[in-house]
Amino acid sequence: MRLKGERVSITHSCGEITPALEGREVILAGFVKNVRDLGGIRFFLLYDVWGEVQITAPRSLTPPEVFALLPSLTPESAVLVKGTVKVAEQAPGGVEVLPKAVEVLSRAAVPLPLDPTGRIKSTLETRLNARVLDLRHAQRRTIFKVRHMVLNSIREFFSSRGFLEVHTPKIVATATESGSALFPVAYFEKEAFLSQSPQLYKEVLTGCFQKVLEIGPIFRAEEFNTPKHLNEAISVDIEVAFADCEDVMKLLEELIDNIVGSLKEKMGKELPLLEQLTPRPPFERLTYAEVLEALEKKGYKIPWGSDLPTPAERILGEGRGFYFITHWPAECKPFYAMPCQHDPSCTETFDLMWKDLELASGGTRIHQPELLEERLRAKGLNPESFEPHLRHFRWGLVPPHAGWGLGLERLLMVLTGQENIRECVLFPRDRHRLVP
Repeated sequence: MRLKGERVSITHSCGEITPALEGREVILAGFVKNVRDLGGIRFFLLYDVWGEVQITAPRSLTPPEVFALLPSLTPESAVLVKGTVKVAEQAPGGVEVLPKAVEVLSRAAVPLPLDPTGRIKSTLETRLNARVLDLRHAQRRTIFKVRHMVLNSIREFFSSRGFLEVHTPKIVATATESGSALFPVAYFEKEAFLSQSPQLYKEVLTGCFQKVLEIGPIFRAEEFNTPKHLNEAISVDIEVAFADCEDVMKLLEELIDNIVGSLKEKMGKELPLLEQLTPRPPFERLTYAEVLEALEKKGYKIPWGSDLPTPAERILGEGRGFYFITHWPAECKPFYAMPCQHDPSCTETFDLMWKDLELASGGTRIHQPELLEERLRAKGLNPESFEPHLRHFRWGLVPPHAGWGLGLERLLMVLTGQENIRECVLFPRDRHRLVP
């Protein structure tokens, strides 16, 4: 960085300025907040992601050019400050910096499209249109600090258990796990689409690595416009060889418990709502049949084989935290879901719920090629379209396996108390939003 033509290095973050540094010369960089002019003394708060410090400029102790500059500073401008630390009981944190030099690096416009302090309320739509400015709000930044820590926890959790992190293709041919609508991609002379899931890849990779983890984007061409749906999201996927539904449910319980415990330890003061989350494994388990019975008792009848509509999920989630819905009918799950031995009309599958919000879905997968073809036909899908996938099973390269996919942004909604999933994404993509 250059200050008045001279190359300088930042010595401290704003959060590092404490009374212990009294008398030290420091060089700080950050953003302007709360400029005040009391005539003979001028102030502003300088903040960065680590904290804030008051810059205090008494006329008698400040170079004239610096004193003259301060009233022209606009909120959110980026500035470089060179000054001396001074203990001051009346200042925030009991310390201030007396400026010797101030340089405006990037001057913020007046007015800005929204108030990043949050004192003047803006709609979510307005905030997303000015997302970089919106993310200067400390509470918004906390969401992404949590996101960073959650991703670290996930990787540490699975690495310690022998999982290998993989990255599968996001440009795929027409065959999909469920026949869902996909986003087409111009891929030279071939028909291609954005991947809606790493499911088929991670299944066959169990024959190579046994335990695989992928954290990556998924793309769903669904026209939902709700507070819990995105068209581009991050999915946490695992697949485990020689495992079944119960094995991977246990892993999921342990992961959630681990994440919440780690966040409470590191961010309990910033996120007091974490104290309300008590994911004590094993989580409550309800079969699909039990769910329908419970809903019918509350006057909400759902035909067997139907998915649960939002009103039913709300009724079911009342008074519940984390819980599983298990043994879904084959009609509700993809072709690779393993039928239950005791009742082939049901599957060895589960959804992990938090209140009325689905967080994850998984189960035991079919590894027998004949049964896979049978289930594909039952779903109205052509096995020939899945030949690049099925041949690994015919070759006997895919062992019995199980796994799940967890929606990262939905988990973040729970952990940070957000009511709209778009708050948990830097630049969300939904039915109507393609920019910024």
